[in-house]
Amino acid sequence: SRHLATIAYQHNSDRRTDIVVLFPFKVPIYIPRVCYNAILDALSACRIIAPRRHEDSRHGSVGRASKFVRMNFSMSFSTAPLIADLFLLAISAIGRQEVHDGTVGADNISPIDIMVFFLTLAYIAISIDASGLIRWLAFKVLQKGGKVGHLLFFYLYTFFFALGTFVGNDPIILSGTAFLAYMTRVSSNIDHPRAWMYSQFAIANIASAILVSSNPTNLVLAGAFQIKFIVYTANMIVPVVVTAIVLFPFLLYVVFASPQLIPLSIEMETLSEEAKNKKPVNPNIPQAKGKKAGEDEDESLENKELALAEIMNPFLDKGGATFGAVVMAVALITLLGINAASSIIGEHPVFWITLPAAFIMFCWDVGFGWKHRKETRDIAKRRQAEFKQAQDERANSVRQSNGLFQTPGASSSFVHVVPPTPDVPGSEKSIRSMTNASPTGEASMQGGSAHHKARQYSSSQLSLTLPETNYSHTKKLEAALDRAVDEEKVRYTEDDDMHEQHKTFVSFIASEYRWLQETFPTVMAVLSHLPFKLVPFALSMFVLIQGLVTKGWVPVFAYGWDHWVTKTGTVGAIGGMGFLGVVLCNFAGTNIGTTILLSRVIQAWQQIHINNGIPITDRTFWATVYAMALGVNYGAFSTAFSASLAGLLWRDILARKHIHVRRLDFARENIPIIATSMAVGCAVLIGEVYIMRDNSPYKLG
Repeated sequence: SRHLATIAYQHNSDRRTDIVVLFPFKVPIYIPRVCYNAILDALSACRIIAPRRHEDSRHGSVGRASKFVRMNFSMSFSTAPLIADLFLLAISAIGRQEVHDGTVGADNISPIDIMVFFLTLAYIAISIDASGLIRWLAFKVLQKGGKVGHLLFFYLYTFFFALGTFVGNDPIILSGTAFLAYMTRVSSNIDHPRAWMYSQFAIANIASAILVSSNPTNLVLAGAFQIKFIVYTANMIVPVVVTAIVLFPFLLYVVFASPQLIPLSIEMETLSEEAKNKKPVNPNIPQAKGKKAGEDEDESLENKELALAEIMNPFLDKGGATFGAVVMAVALITLLGINAASSIIGEHPVFWITLPAAFIMFCWDVGFGWKHRKETRDIAKRRQAEFKQAQDERANSVRQSNGLFQTPGASSSFVHVVPPTPDVPGSEKSIRSMTNASPTGEASMQGGSAHHKARQYSSSQLSLTLPETNYSHTKKLEAALDRAVDEEKVRYTEDDDMHEQHKTFVSFIASEYRWLQETFPTVMAVLSHLPFKLVPFALSMFVLIQGLVTKGWVPVFAYGWDHWVTKTGTVGAIGGMGFLGVVLCNFAGTNIGTTILLSRVIQAWQQIHINNGIPITDRTFWATVYAMALGVNYGAFSTAFSASLAGLLWRDILARKHIHVRRLDFARENIPIIATSMAVGCAVLIGEVYIMRDNSPYKLG
C-alpha cells in the first residue's frame, strides 16, 4: 500500500506542476516586521545593502506601521518543477537513482549534454542577433517589399522561415517581434498588429522543426532514438516545407483576410533627413535609444521617430555579424559531418563542437567591446546625462505649469491635485492613497482598430478631484500636501546623497554591472537574453519524468499507446501522436516536458514489443517518432503561452511594446493555424512513410 501511495503522490505532484506552469501565480509570505527590519539592519550594518529609510516601515493610507511585511514567492515554470522534485525527495517518492538518471542521463538521453549544447549554440545565435544582422536583413526585406502589403507579408514570412531554419526560433522572437511592433506602429493604415505577430510566431516555430540544433526538443528526440542529425533533417524537411507553403495563403486570405490587418498598400511614415544621416547607435549600450524620463516607449512623437529609426536606419556591426555567421556555419557543418560519421569515429557529445565555437564567439565579442570601449562609454555617459537633464526639466515643468493646486475657474466646483514629481522607484507615494487613477490605455490584441496605439498614463498624470465646498478645509489640505510633497522630495535628495557616500555591496555590484554594460555591450546583451531559466526547468522535468518511469506510470501509458496503434495502424499512429504532442505541450510543462514524456513512452513501447517478441514495423515506428517531432514543434503555437518558452518570451516582448495579448485571444487566433499546420504536416508525413518505408522490423539510427 505504501508503494501505491508513493505512485499516487508522484502522479499528483506531476499534475500540479503542469498546472502551475500553465497558470503561474505568487504565494504571499508574511514576515513579522520586527524580523524584517532586523534582517535589513543587519545587512545594512554589514554594508551589503543601503540603510533603510525610516518611512519604509509605514504601511496603509495613514502611514501606520503594519505588523507584517508581505513577500511574494513566484510559482512559475522555473520554480514549480524544482519544488515538486524536492517534495518527492522529501517523501521518498523518488530517490538518488531518479535524480542521477534525470540529470546525468539514461536510455540515450543526456540532459546535461543537451543543456550545454543548446546554451552554447544559443550564445552564437543571439550574438549574431545582437550584432544587428537580423534587423538589418529585415530592413532590406522591407525595402524590397516596398509599400505593397501582400508582397511585404510574403517576403517577411519567407525571411523568418529561412532564418529560423538555421538559427532557431529564439533569435527570431527576440528581434523579429520588436521589428514588427515598430513597423506596425509607424504604419498609419495597419489597424492591428496581430496578423503580423501571430504569423511570425507560427512560422518561426515551424521552421525550427527542420534542424536538430534549432530546438532543444529536437535534441531530446534525436538523442532518445539515436537519430543522426542529417537523417532527422531529411525526414522532416518535406512535411515542414509543405506546411509553410500551404499555410501562407491560408493566413493571408482566410485567417487575416481583412485589409485593416494586411493592407494592399502600406502607408509608412517617412524618416527625416536628419535621422537618416545620423549614425545608428548600438542599441545594446545602456540608454542608447535616448528615451526621455517618465515617458512610455511610444508616448511622444520624438519616440515614434526613434521607433521609425529602429526600422529604417538600423545598427549593424558588420564585423561581428560576419564573424558570427561564419562561426555558426562552421559549427553546424562540423556538427552534421561528425554526427553522420559517428558510426566510424564513434559517438561524441555534441557540445564538444558548440562549446569551443561559443567560446571563440565570446572572445570576439569581448575583444570588440574592449577595442571600442571609449566610444561606447562616451555614448552611455552622454545618454545618461541627457536622461537626467530631461528628468529634471520634466519635474520643473510640471511643478511650474501646474503648481500643487489648480482652480479651473469660478464656475468650476472641482480642485485638481497633480503630483508634481515623477515616479521614484520604490517610493511610498503617500499621495497615492488619495488618488483615483483613470483606466490605463493599454493596447490589447483584441478588438478596436486603435487599441494597439493606446497610451498608458504615467502616475504623474493621475489627478484627484475634490468638491470645493469648504475653502478653509481645502487650504489645510493644500498645505498638508505641500509639506508632504516637499518632505518627500527632500528625503529622496538626501537619500541619494547618502547612498552616494554609503557604498554597499549591492551598489558595488550595480556599478560593476553598469561598467560591464558600457564596456562590453554585446556580451552583456547576449548573456541577459540567454535562456538560463531553461536549465533548472528542463533538468527538473527530466527528473520528474524519470520518476514516472521508475514508478510504473510510463509503462501504463505505453500499453495504452500500443493498443491504439494496434487498432488504428500507421495512419492512427501519426494522427494520435501528433494530437498528443500538440495537446500535451499546453499541459505537460511546455514542449520540452512533452518531448521528454513522449520519448519515454515510445521507449517503453519499444520494450513491450521486445518482451513479447513482436517487432514494431519500420513504417509505424518512425511514423510515430516524426509525428511527435511535428507535434512538439508545432504545439508551441497552440492554445497557451506556456506551450513553449518561446511563447512566454514572445508575450513578454510584446508587453514591453505595449501590445498586450490575452490568453483567450492567443488560443482563438492560433487554433485555426495549428489545426491547418498539423493537418498538412501529418498528411505529408503519411505519404512520406508509405513511400519511403516498409513493414520490415525497425532499426534505430
